[in-house]
Amino acid sequence: MAAKKSHRCCLETVKPLREALDVINGKWKLPIIISITTGNQRFTDIQDSIPGITPKVLAKELKDLEQHRLIKRTVIEDYPVRIQYTAEPYSETLGPIIYALQDWGLKHREKLLGGEQPIPAQNSTA
Repeated sequence: MAAKKSHRCCLETVKPLREALDVINGKWKLPIIISITTGNQRFTDIQDSIPGITPKVLAKELKDLEQHRLIKRTVIEDYPVRIQYTAEPYSETLGPIIYALQDWGLKHREKLLGGEQPIPAQNSTA
């Protein structure tokens, strides 16, 4: 009986975590959210702030983030027409999570490398 209870407890913990990770999971979603929340509003500005992201991938990820109501896409009727992306107030709830992950990542790197210099990231385009 105790095994069933701990199994249910695990599922109750993992299910919402899985749902949260499904929203922010992947190589590009957090960098896009960070880029937009730090002031990049135009597609090209967002793309330029994230090395290695392609326009096709950026467009897809922006649509996903918009569907999850983390960002807002606004069409500005001007000549030429402009598209602007802004962070929804709801996306601010990710701030503490992002900072906690950043802090954990720095501590984890320190634990793995000790006093050594960090290993440079591999260039994925090479």
